[in-house]
Amino acid sequence: MCRRGAGAGPTKLEARGGRRMIDFGTQRRNMVESQVRTSDITDRRILRAMLETPREAFVPAAMRVRAYADADVELVPAGSGHAARAVLAPRTFARLVQLAGIEESDAVLDVGTATGYSAAIIARLAATVVALECDEGLADEARNVLSRLSRSNVRLVTGDLSEGCAQESPYDAILVEGAIAQRPAGLLEQLKHDGRLVAILAPADADAGALGKAVIWRRLGATFDETIAFDAAAPVLPGFEKALEFTF
Repeated sequence: MCRRGAGAGPTKLEARGGRRMIDFGTQRRNMVESQVRTSDITDRRILRAMLETPREAFVPAAMRVRAYADADVELVPAGSGHAARAVLAPRTFARLVQLAGIEESDAVLDVGTATGYSAAIIARLAATVVALECDEGLADEARNVLSRLSRSNVRLVTGDLSEGCAQESPYDAILVEGAIAQRPAGLLEQLKHDGRLVAILAPADADAGALGKAVIWRRLGATFDETIAFDAAAPVLPGFEKALEFTF
C-alpha cells in the first residue's frame, strides 16, 4: 500500500578543500549534447527538461562531481540481499522516458523515484506524476528537492515498489527506475487501456550490472503487448528480485 506524502541551485560549486570550481551548468549542457542527444533522443521536451533540471541536486554532496558522468550515480550501496540504489545513467534514463511516449495530459507512475530526479524530469512532460519510493530516507530527500524546485504536479508516496499505487490508478504510463527480474504483473494492472509500462528486464541468473533488455508493455483491454526496445543495465529494484525456486 502506498502512503501519500508532500509534493516536491546553483550552477557552480566550490569543491571543499580545493580551488576548483565545478560549473554544473556547463556539465549539464555537455551531458545533453554528448550523452543524451547522441542516443537518438528526438523528443525535444526531454532534452529541454534534462538541460534545465539540476541533476547534482539529487545526489549526495560527495557524489556531485559525478552527477553528469555517463554512468549510474550510486545513492545507497549494495548490502546483504539487495542491490545498490542509484540515479540511472543519463542516456539510459532518457531512452526509457522517450520509449514511454509521455503526453502533456498523461498521469504517470514513477516507480523507484529514489531522490526524485526522474520525477522532476517526468513532471515537465506529463500532467501529473505519482512518485513511488520504498526507502524513507530517499523519499525525504526527494520531498526536499522537489519542493525547492516547485514541482507541484508531483505527489510523493511511499510503499512497496512492486505493488505500485493502485489508489491513484489507472495511469497512462508507468516507468520503473531500475531493473526487474520478472514481468511486473501487479503494475500492469494499473495501466489504462493503451497505457504503457517501461522497465529494464534483467537477464536471468546474471551478475548485477549485466545487460538486460528495455521492454515496453502496452495494455490492450485485458491483454498486454510486449516489445523489446534496446539493451540496458541497471540495479534490480527492491521487490522486483527473481522469485526463489524450490526443488525437492
